[in-house]
Amino acid sequence: MSSHNTTTHPGLAPLFETPYYAVIFTSQRNSVALGYAETADRMVTLAAQQPGYLGVESTRGADGLGITVSYWRSLQDIAAWRREGQHQTARDQGRADWYEHYALRIAKVERNYGWDHLDGSADPLLRAGS
Repeated sequence: MSSHNTTTHPGLAPLFETPYYAVIFTSQRNSVALGYAETADRMVTLAAQQPGYLGVESTRGADGLGITVSYWRSLQDIAAWRREGQHQTARDQGRADWYEHYALRIAKVERNYGWDHLDGSADPLLRAGS
């Protein structure tokens, strides 16, 4: 059983009804910045328009190491996003201009839960009866 915290927090995607999929993109940027931020913002906007897209969380450290996790309803939705033309172009540009290396992982999310300080100190799994 999933415990769904419906509180919205900046930077965190909401908890979605399971099961769903997480695409985990871990990357090491190089020092080239020209065009990167605009392309990254455009890809987030474009992804959000795709069928099956649920949300995204992303962070990047001062050393250039970043992790972006996008959430999708199905493997077919992920495959369709991979084939999207502007996304293909951005991936090619990333390999040519912005990344030293990256890894991509796809995982099925079968269970999730959340906690918020407003919930008190109780264990969220105990509170949800799981």
